[in-house]
Amino acid sequence: QVQLVESGGGSVQAGGSLRLSCAASGFLSNINTVAWHRQAPGKQRELVASLTSSDRTNYADSVKGRFTISRNNAKTMVYLQMNSLKPEDAAVYYCAAAQQRNTYWGRGTQVTVSS
Repeated sequence: QVQLVESGGGSVQAGGSLRLSCAASGFLSNINTVAWHRQAPGKQRELVASLTSSDRTNYADSVKGRFTISRNNAKTMVYLQMNSLKPEDAAVYYCAAAQQRNTYWGRGTQVTVSS
């Protein structure tokens, strides 16, 4: 089992920045990919950014150049640096970890962006 806890959400004005954190605990071996997803009201959950065990990253087109996913060396923390935030970035952001056939999710952290 893997437990994920997000933090760092909040309210920010358009153009501002936030850094989301995801603390991972439990059985962390063989985690293939960590990722951030988001879900806005009335919309489907979407992938924002992912990071593989071989350090390959992938970003949604809408956040390329503005968001950066990273992790610490111990692989117990995953971060999402969000710059130049736009009102359309407002959503609940979820951390996810894929381990073999299982995907684990955190409970999410709210990001609000005012224009």
